[in-house]
Amino acid sequence: MISEVFYWLLNASIIGSAAGLIVLIMRKFKAIPRFAIYVLWILPFIRLWLPFGIANEYSLLNLISRYTTKTVAIKYSPEVTMSNCIMGANSYFPIEYKNDLLSSIFNIASIVWLIVATAAIISSFLLYAYTKSELKSAEHIRDNIYKSDKLSAPAVYGIINPKIILPAALVHGDTDYIIMHEKVHIKRKDNLLRVLAVITTCIHWFNPLSWVFLKHFLQDMELACDAKVLKTLNPNQTKEYARAILACANGKVYFASSFGGAKTKIRIENILSYKKLTVFSTLCFTALVASIAVIIITNAAL
Repeated sequence: MISEVFYWLLNASIIGSAAGLIVLIMRKFKAIPRFAIYVLWILPFIRLWLPFGIANEYSLLNLISRYTTKTVAIKYSPEVTMSNCIMGANSYFPIEYKNDLLSSIFNIASIVWLIVATAAIISSFLLYAYTKSELKSAEHIRDNIYKSDKLSAPAVYGIINPKIILPAALVHGDTDYIIMHEKVHIKRKDNLLRVLAVITTCIHWFNPLSWVFLKHFLQDMELACDAKVLKTLNPNQTKEYARAILACANGKVYFASSFGGAKTKIRIENILSYKKLTVFSTLCFTALVASIAVIIITNAAL
């Protein structure tokens, strides 16, 4: 059973990697809004979990299915298929490997995968729990805003009842822009997406690209949040917002949405070059994201 799960997970990892590489290419185009790129990151993470999808003649996988993949129809549901890049079995439900060597390899590899993935997930949650416990002493300021001398940068902690925690050194300064930024994270449920992304990466620990995707996803999360805040600011306020980011440049956390959590140079460049989208350009980028989603999320036609 574990061997079969790992077989399909490995296929999902390959397809998810291809989807993630497409997003990496798309993020090179500066004209595409950061929020659009942030939304696109959801697609490879979905593909990293699901090896199956609806068969579609417009799927990107149609381009490579003749040479590197085999599309397997799910029994009783022919419109839903499994993408099979490995092609290491004679039959798939249940899996019957082509030879004993492949069977042995997947049996051993699946056990190693499960042990390391379990250890990575447990370690991540222990680190998160430790961080949360360290912040129990945070002093309440107002609403869901707290201050702590154990932080170097503002951040949002928690998923169900998120709290904005500010470094004690910043509390007496101008924190309006910081709080605006963190409230966007809360509204978008970014901490939940962050945790799911970390778990996904732990599941695919054997795939180096999954760690690359996680790094850029977290960076684009911050850039998308910046873009949302900038929509409400005038030019002078934009400069003040950039100064606030510089003041928090050293902060970095993986389980909380951190105001200083992305590369400062990239964020400043994006802020100073930010231009508000027109209704027409918004519709165009929405259509672009939808088209890419259909291409990435579907499987090759039978």
